[in-house]
Amino acid sequence: MVERRTVVIAGASGLIGQAAARHFASMPDWDVIAVSRRLPPAIDGVTALSVDLAEPGAMERAVADLSDVTHVVYAALHEVPGLMPGWLDAEVIEKNATMLGNFFGAVERVAPNLQHVSLLHGTKAYGLHHPDVRAQGPARIPLRERDPRREHPNFYFVQEKYLRDRQQRSGWGLTVFRPTVVYGDAVGNNMNPIPVIAAYAAMLREEGSPLHYPGRSMAPTIHEAVDADLVARALGWAATSSQARNGTYNLTNGDVFVWRNIWPAIADAMGMKVGEHRPISLVDDLPKRQDQWAALVDKYQLRAPRDLLDFVGYNSLVYTDSVLGNDPQPDGPTLNSTIAARQAGFNDCEDTEDMFSKWFTQLRRDGYLPA
Repeated sequence: MVERRTVVIAGASGLIGQAAARHFASMPDWDVIAVSRRLPPAIDGVTALSVDLAEPGAMERAVADLSDVTHVVYAALHEVPGLMPGWLDAEVIEKNATMLGNFFGAVERVAPNLQHVSLLHGTKAYGLHHPDVRAQGPARIPLRERDPRREHPNFYFVQEKYLRDRQQRSGWGLTVFRPTVVYGDAVGNNMNPIPVIAAYAAMLREEGSPLHYPGRSMAPTIHEAVDADLVARALGWAATSSQARNGTYNLTNGDVFVWRNIWPAIADAMGMKVGEHRPISLVDDLPKRQDQWAALVDKYQLRAPRDLLDFVGYNSLVYTDSVLGNDPQPDGPTLNSTIAARQAGFNDCEDTEDMFSKWFTQLRRDGYLPA
């Protein structure tokens, strides 16, 4: 008989959490418990629990549902408005550490058969966002998991130390993932450019305009991406792979792209022509179009919320401006090595142009955008 497993996913309303819940629910012999402050969209086979992980004792009240847990995916995240300043904030670091402690302490006490924990971090582990690290000189490219840590305040390090200390007196395995910029269909999140670009495009389309490129530059700057579904498949792999146990892995789609070459695929998925380069700040411009967005939602009876910020997420506006901005890269593009994951047995990949087409097409098909 195949062993039945139960995974609890913290941060299940988020970009990675939603994709992970879908993926685990699609596999046979898995029970899925989704934990988040804001309940995620309903997914067949997923039990959702509304829990504020920052509230002391909140997880303790939910533990009755967690005694059968064998696997943990921790993708919960606390951010503050404006996004980037919070990455340097000691209070944000402390809150993210507290949330993990509140969650995992409760799970570990009631789940005697815990086998594996996956911890979601990202490329901020390399410190490229932090002035203290940048002052040390350019990073070695590609970014490799095995390179010495460039020390700086980072909640990733606090969380990882907490889990590795707990692991010393237990038998469960730990895998840490560092995905690059993640793209998916989750709406109202902190760091998902897809709904932002989608809303911007839908309003241009309604005006009869082509899809203008809003970034500050159309220079051929090289970028990386990772599909939320690919991250979910990596989590599924790590849950049962002995080779993934206690490893740290970068994640990307496996290719690179430049925005000026990918923009036609996005326009095509939105049923539009490619427009001109018209740089704007999305965080400044899109909220001014609230009435236009609400009228669009009403006209086409969309599933999307009438409040534009509820659909795109304020911090995602900030993030998308950064992602599209093509900030100067005097030391060359920031690229991640994914050799470690491949050598450990995770060989999945995704064509980034196909990924963009998939997500914009899906938002239209699911009724969040006009068909």
